[in-house]
Order: sequence, then C-alpha cells, then structure tokens
Amino acid sequence: MSPADASDPDGTPAWSSVAGTPRAPTASYRGATARLWRSELRLVFGRRRNQVLLVALGLVPVLIGVAVALSHRGGAGPAFLNQVSSNGLFLVFTALAVSLPLFLPLAVGVVSGDTIAGEAGAGTLRYLLVVPVSRPRVLVAKAVGSLVFAGAAVLAIALAGLVAGALLFGLGDVTLLSGDTVSLLDGIVRALLVGLYVTLSLTGLVTLGLFVSTLTEVPVAAMATTIVLTVTSEVLDSLPQLAVIHPYLLTHHWLDFGELLRTQLDVSSLLGGLLVQVGWVVVAGSLAWARFTTADITA
Repeated sequence: MSPADASDPDGTPAWSSVAGTPRAPTASYRGATARLWRSELRLVFGRRRNQVLLVALGLVPVLIGVAVALSHRGGAGPAFLNQVSSNGLFLVFTALAVSLPLFLPLAVGVVSGDTIAGEAGAGTLRYLLVVPVSRPRVLVAKAVGSLVFAGAAVLAIALAGLVAGALLFGLGDVTLLSGDTVSLLDGIVRALLVGLYVTLSLTGLVTLGLFVSTLTEVPVAAMATTIVLTVTSEVLDSLPQLAVIHPYLLTHHWLDFGELLRTQLDVSSLLGGLLVQVGWVVVAGSLAWARFTTADITA
C-alpha cells in the first residue's frame, strides 16, 4: 500500500495502527471503507477452504434426498423427514434441520473464528490497519463478511435442497405442520422466510466467533473455540436440570423456524429467538470492540 492510501489529502496520516484513533471522515476515508468491504467479501468467498465448505453444505440435502429415495419412505428421523417423499420442498426444511446442530455452526465458526486471528497469523493485520479506516469499521467489515457467508451457506443448502427435491420427488401443494394445505408458491415463500430466520439465528454465533478471533493470533484456536462454545450451548440445552437458562442459550431457538410452517404463526416465539440473538450480538460485539480497539497490534 502506498503512503497516499494511508494519508488524508493534506498528507496527515488518517490512521494510527497502535493507538487506533480515527480522524474525521474525508472522501478518501469513505472510499477506503468501501474498498475494505469489497476486499473482505472477496477474501471470504475467494478462499478455497470456504468454497469447499459451501459445496459440502450443498451436498447435505442431496445425500438426504438420495437416501430417502432409495429407501422409498421417510420414516422416523429428523424433523420433516417423513414429508420429503411426498413433496420435495420439505427436503429444504429437512436439510436445514439436519445441518443446524453441527454442519452450519462448523462452517460459520471456521469463517468467523478466522476473521481477525487469520489476519494476525498471516502477518497482514498490522498492514490492514494502515488504511484510513477506523478499527470499529474494520471490525464491522469482518462481521458483515462472516454474516454474508452464513447467508450464503444457508442459501446453498436451500437451493440444493429445492433442486434435489424437485428432481427426486417433485413439487406440489404443501401440507403444513398444522394440517392445512397451501399452494407451492406459498410454500416457497415460507421456505425463503425459513432461510432468513436461520441466517438471522446465526448472527450471535458470527459475533461470538469474531470476539474469540480478537483474543488470539492462532486462527485454528479461534475456530476450535468458537465451535466448542456452540457445542457446549447445545449440550447445556439438552440438560433438563438447566431448563431455567435454556431460553437464553445461543442455540436454543435455532429450530423454531418450524413455526413458519403452521397456519397460525407463533410470532412471539420467533421474535423471542431473534431477540436472544440480538442479546448475544450486543454482548459479544461489545467485547470484540473493546478488545480490538484497544489492543496493541504487533502481527
């Protein structure tokens, strides 16, 4: 990066990588922010590892669909599995229900845990902070990049499930969990809402991974810690003795998207789950901000 990129038009440095003190925004300042956002998205989706993760997630509904087609029945198993053979749209919901406990958190934990720690481990973080953009904006760019990846991961599962379901079982009117039948268009709209809810439900995990990533310069440690914390939440959620804390756990409301497949929606349940994610975003985001904006970056 040239010195001109790291200075305001008057030649005064716009950013201190150690003190982390931003100057007043200028045209070059705002332009650097836009470039930072584009660069972050290219970095996230340009990594071969992340591309492989998206492909692997897309294979989940395909494998489920093939297994159901070969067995010629749904039967017992994950939620919505017994409806798959009668309507391929349910393969989307089944794949999301199967992926949420492990596969989606694994992929999102890898990407969010690598945000800051990966830059520090590669020795590029110090150079990143030379651009005329404040540390909070860098942090937000990293968070948005991870959240966009989470949305892409959900979309990969949903699209693969829709295509595989249509080819293997066909599409038609959708019988909701409440027993009512709606049109295929209504079912697809509900599938879009389910995908949106699942993506928003991962915001807490994204922010938690971002915070963990600010604590270390070893990306593998940050990824592993993020995933372990998610698994711990799921374990705690399975213990009836800890029922009092279940509603506040990161993973407790992830499967509440089933409410969107009923005629009468329990909006309070959906909003409650999203509100819990807001709480996790505020807490973990504040901790990440406090850590990142005050740390003496040496790597």
